[in-house]
Order: sequence, then C-alpha cells, then structure tokens
Amino acid sequence: MSKPLDGILVVALEQAVAAPYCTSRLADAGARVIKIERAEGDFARQYDNQVMGQSAYFVWLNRGKESLVLDIKKEKDAGLLDNILSKADVFVQNLAPGAAGRAGFGSETLRKKYPKLITVDITGYGEDGEYADMKAYDFLVQGESGLISVTGSPEVMGRVGASVCDIAAGMYSKIAILEAIIKRSKTGEGSTIKTSMFGGMVEWLSPWLLHQAYGELSEQRIGLHHPAIAPYGAYECANGELILIAVQNQREWRRLCDEVLKTPELADDKRVCDNVARLANRSFLDQQIKSVLSKIPRSDVKHLLNKAKIAFGAVNTVEDVSRHPALRLINTRTNEGEIKVMAPPARAVEDEDRVLSVPLIGQHTDSIWAEFSKK
Repeated sequence: MSKPLDGILVVALEQAVAAPYCTSRLADAGARVIKIERAEGDFARQYDNQVMGQSAYFVWLNRGKESLVLDIKKEKDAGLLDNILSKADVFVQNLAPGAAGRAGFGSETLRKKYPKLITVDITGYGEDGEYADMKAYDFLVQGESGLISVTGSPEVMGRVGASVCDIAAGMYSKIAILEAIIKRSKTGEGSTIKTSMFGGMVEWLSPWLLHQAYGELSEQRIGLHHPAIAPYGAYECANGELILIAVQNQREWRRLCDEVLKTPELADDKRVCDNVARLANRSFLDQQIKSVLSKIPRSDVKHLLNKAKIAFGAVNTVEDVSRHPALRLINTRTNEGEIKVMAPPARAVEDEDRVLSVPLIGQHTDSIWAEFSKK
C-alpha cells in the first residue's frame, strides 16, 4: 500500500539520536532516506551490542534507510552528495556546529542553489549567541535547559532516563518538515528549518518558566508527584507496593474520599478542599491517603479506584512493560535476522505496517553511486 511520503527523497547527514529519530519517522511514513555515514559509520552503531550483536539505539533509529559511505571533504564524494541533493526534497543534518557549512553544504548555500529544497539544521542551542558553537549531547542539554533541576526527589536531582532532548528535537523537526512539504505544494518554494535541542526542551518546560516569570516557582523536585495537581502521584499500599493515582477535578476528589478512602469528611476539610489547598498542604494530604491505602493490598486498591472511576496506574519495570497488554510491536529486518521493535505510537488505521530493514554500513553505496553519479 502507498504511504503519505512515497516519492519524497530525504538526505540525512546525521549521527547519534536527534536527526536519526526525525528521518527514521519520515522513512516510516514512506520517504526514501539516504543516510550519509563516515567509513566507520554513525557512532550510534557502537553504543551497545544488545540486539543480536547490534546497537539497540541504531536499530531503533535507522530502519528503512539506505546507507551511503562518503567522505564529503573529498571532491568526488562531495560531488556525488551535491548530485543527490539536486534531486532531493529534504536535507537533514546534525553535525557539529558549522561542519556542514565548512564542507559546502550549509543551508543558505543549498537553498540558493536548490530553491525547492527543504533544509533542516538540528543544533544544541541554535546558531546565534555564545552557545552557538557548543557541542551538545542529551545529558548536557537536560542540565542547561533546567530539566534536571525539576527532576528527581527533593534531596537528589535526576536525569530523565530517555534521551528526551534529542527526541524532542527530532519530533519538532519532523513536524516542521511536514509543514514545509505542505507549504511547498502551495508556493513551490522550499524552507530553511532550524531546530535546537535546547529550544525543544524549554518549550516542554513552559509551565515552570511561566511560573518563574509571572507567578511563584514553588517546589521544583517532588519525586513521584505532580508539580501542579494533587493528589497525583505514587502512594504506598500494603506490603509497600506502589500505585499511581491521578485526580483531575473536584468530582474525582470527592469520589476518592467517599469511595476509596472511606473518609467523606476529608473532601471538605479546608486544608485539602481544593487543588490549591492540597498543593499547599501536600504532606498532610499524603499522610491521610497513606494511612488508609497502606493497610489495603494493591489489588484491592485497584478495584476500589476502578469502581470509583479514578485514574490509576502501576510503577512498572521495563520487564513489566515488555509484557504490557497495550504494547504494540512491528517487525524489522536486520543483518542478523528479523526482530520485533516498538511500533510508532501514531498511525493511520487503514495503513498496513511495512517491514523495514536496518542497513549495514555502506550497504547501498554502490547502487547509489550508480544512480546518482551523473546529474
């Protein structure tokens, strides 16, 4: 079956996570993605060897792509890349700051040469100001963006386990590319897109920054609780098992008190009668909930919450998630055999999943040379 981006040619001068995330999701949507690699390959290939001797990160981010090995500092190789770009729709790069431009493949140069081309530059902190030349990796941007300062317990800061700064930049880049493709269909002109990892993460942190600018920035690290809603967090049941409870409004708060905690008088206690009061008196609130739930097995608490129509969830391990009933998997081919990977979270119901392949280093070099060696 046809895919939305069938016929779209994407050239990716990429490495690690941010740009590969973007282009892999374009490949999922049907785009042809030519990935330019050095002779030693994208260094994400060496992050680990957990998937039948292959990197889990690389397998995750590079299905459906063609691998072309080039040294763009060499005239012949640079000439081939230029030939490919003359026929391309999208060019994505996340090399070190300024590297693509020094090699002759800066966005401004390419847009002048190929007005219909959509160029995407993914950087750590943007291309202006004193941070423009800073190398940026996910952990570093988590720190610079303030994410680490609001993650963890009151006593200890924590890094978010997933590479959220990389992923956010990749997601925003894909969205911008799709918008640019629509725009080009109307105007005939390409676009110059700039995405930064820092920009993506501070956008996610908007509530904290708005509190800082216009209100009062309260507790910054509150562990397994929500910074702006209570009760909304992890609570201990009998035998120390944890359950996540999320109360969104006053109706749910009253049902929690009446049907789960069996303390209807608590609903109108001035210390916890509304969300503002509950945030101000979180310790008292948590103690009231714990005094009841810590005596009840988690299975029974789940039953009570479900009956009261209160949202809840488990604190699962990765092993638990691997058996989760909501987990959807798709097949992907690798050189070592076919594996199952996590399916894209958004899909058109009428589309069938396609089995895409993860390329070896330079697997498509010869065929791409033959196809694009002449303009």
